[in-house]
Amino acid sequence: MSDSQRLQRVREIYAAYENGEREVVERLLSDDYEFFSPPDPGIGRELYFERCWPVHETIASFELVRLVEHGDEVVVTYESAKTDGRRFRNTEIQTFAGEKIVKTEVYFGWDL
Repeated sequence: MSDSQRLQRVREIYAAYENGEREVVERLLSDDYEFFSPPDPGIGRELYFERCWPVHETIASFELVRLVEHGDEVVVTYESAKTDGRRFRNTEIQTFAGEKIVKTEVYFGWDL
């Protein structure tokens, strides 16, 4: 997979959250996907969709302010607007194996 393809897939996953397109997220995540954040350290795909996917209903938009590719990883910093008007900034690392995302690490930022 080329660099531009990984970057495009990362853009697609954040757009899918904005648009409520779960099928896009399902297509981009591997069957053995793992999600890491402070409240969810190392949960699998099924639990990710149960706990994390509903958050899309509170997201109005993402502005991707940093996309850096390093090997099979893409580092993403974004600023997000919530549907209630609040804004926040986070950084995530999306790890690829082939064409699928196999791991996400979330590093919480701050409220804007």
